[in-house]
Amino acid sequence: MNAKTVLPAVAMTAVSMVLTLAVVVMWLGTAVPWPVALVVGLGIDGGWLATLAYERRLAAQGDHSHAVTGVGWSFGLVATGVLVAHALTAEESAGAWLAVAWLPVAAKALWLVHGLWERTALTPAALGAIRGIQQEARDEAAVARARLRAEAVTEETRLTAVTTAGARVARVQAKTAQTLSRAWSTLEAARDGEGTGRALTCVTDRVTPGVTPQWELPVWGPTEPVAPLSLDAGALSDEALAALVDQIRHSEVPALSYREMAKRFRAAGHSASEVRLRAAWNRVSV
Repeated sequence: MNAKTVLPAVAMTAVSMVLTLAVVVMWLGTAVPWPVALVVGLGIDGGWLATLAYERRLAAQGDHSHAVTGVGWSFGLVATGVLVAHALTAEESAGAWLAVAWLPVAAKALWLVHGLWERTALTPAALGAIRGIQQEARDEAAVARARLRAEAVTEETRLTAVTTAGARVARVQAKTAQTLSRAWSTLEAARDGEGTGRALTCVTDRVTPGVTPQWELPVWGPTEPVAPLSLDAGALSDEALAALVDQIRHSEVPALSYREMAKRFRAAGHSASEVRLRAAWNRVSV
């Protein structure tokens, strides 16, 4: 993994050192003897290379020296300055020489990047552990998203079913209520009609002249609970039950209806089956 950063830095360093040495020899060779120019070029490259080697040694020990780093950058800037000066004074290809004048600084920057890479590098085991943790987190997130989607779909299906069933029940209830309302209206119209009274009077006139029986409408709504049938020996006889029914019926004026009489009969603590109570009422109301 270090080859990704160290190889470009080494290549750039070699190119910049060769270029610096060549420029110094060509540029100063016209003013001083070429051995002197060669020594100057080797001095610049040697100083830069020495400081670089010392920096690498400190980095291998986990240490760092700002002074050595400053000296190394100084040699790099000197080399860059030499290249820039040569490009500015060159009579031919000045642009090309100026374009490569940044190579010493670029090589120094690459070594800086390589040092940062080394300080932040991790072992393969650590990288594997990090990848495992990241993969586990992605798996858990995917499972959580799938669970939430499944729960959402289930809740949507349940709500749809409940809503459909509720709508069906509401339609049935509305239809039933409408039917009962029409039946009740029909019964009430028949009960309150003039022809109904005359018909009942015509039927009952031969038995009890002047008496028109009251036709009670069926109960629609909450009803009073019926007491359980008593089979004990103390049950009222038919004559006693008829007398009691007649007494309760005529306890008020006008006479009570069957429903009101039955309510007061059971409220008084008496017990009788609905069949016997209705038969006693029919006997005393004729």
